Amino acid sequence: MSTHQNNTRGAVIMMMSMFAFVLNDTAMKALSDQWPLFQALTVRGVLTTLMISGLAWYLGAFRKGIAAGDWLWVTLRVLAEIGAAYFFITALFNMPLANATAILQSLPLTVSLAGAVFLGEAIGWRRLSAIIVGFIGVLLIVQPGADGFNIFSIYVLVAVAFVTLRDIVTRKLSKDTHSMVVTLMSALGVTLWAAAFSLTETWQPFTQSAVLLTIGASVFILFGYLFSVMVMRVGDIAFVAPFRYTALIWALILGFFVFDDWPNTLTLTGAGIVVASGLFTFYRERQIKAA
Repeated sequence: MSTHQNNTRGAVIMMMSMFAFVLNDTAMKALSDQWPLFQALTVRGVLTTLMISGLAWYLGAFRKGIAAGDWLWVTLRVLAEIGAAYFFITALFNMPLANATAILQSLPLTVSLAGAVFLGEAIGWRRLSAIIVGFIGVLLIVQPGADGFNIFSIYVLVAVAFVTLRDIVTRKLSKDTHSMVVTLMSALGVTLWAAAFSLTETWQPFTQSAVLLTIGASVFILFGYLFSVMVMRVGDIAFVAPFRYTALIWALILGFFVFDDWPNTLTLTGAGIVVASGLFTFYRERQIKAA
């Protein structure tokens, strides 16, 4: 298969991955009207953990497992995943889908900055400038001090910090550790944590719609994980990575048609700045690697 075909296939898989993750977020947000946070996370977590276990077994991941020197990093990654799940889903339950997704698009910028600060990765003045401009875009989305300010926007920013930590820690894992086992450990960790805290809530009835939404969320997040693993093996990642921003398009469409939400002009402007900054960062990384 030619490089062009591989890149096209990789771009499609990346868009499918983003669509699956946004569908998961949509189902979870719809579920917020029927179940409290920890019940929703627990039930989805049980289903997701079972499905990831089956997929990991099918892929032979358990034969490889986790390398002895990676347990600390895996533990830190699980803790970061728990923090990200709590803050993002809490925010999702309390703010428009597109707004939460727009803030989440700052992730490539925060990972690049964290890589430079904590891992000593080279970052030039152009990428640093793009990151700063991107953060200005985030401020336009969050709108601190404005009448439309939503405190849960800060929750999404905290979730971004946890996901950044997760991604930085993931880079420390050796090649002897199978990615699906790490994914399984994260899902199991979030599930056990949510189950413990769900004891403080009054569980609500398992209505047909709630069950279907939870099954849907579990299937969608599984495919999101699966596609995100597949995309790393197809095409040039520098070409494919920018297609992650299609998540914002999916979120705008689903937010409008499912929840009748549409961001204001300032939020859309901020989202555009964040995406443009991220695309420029990917472009510069591609140029540097090609040099």
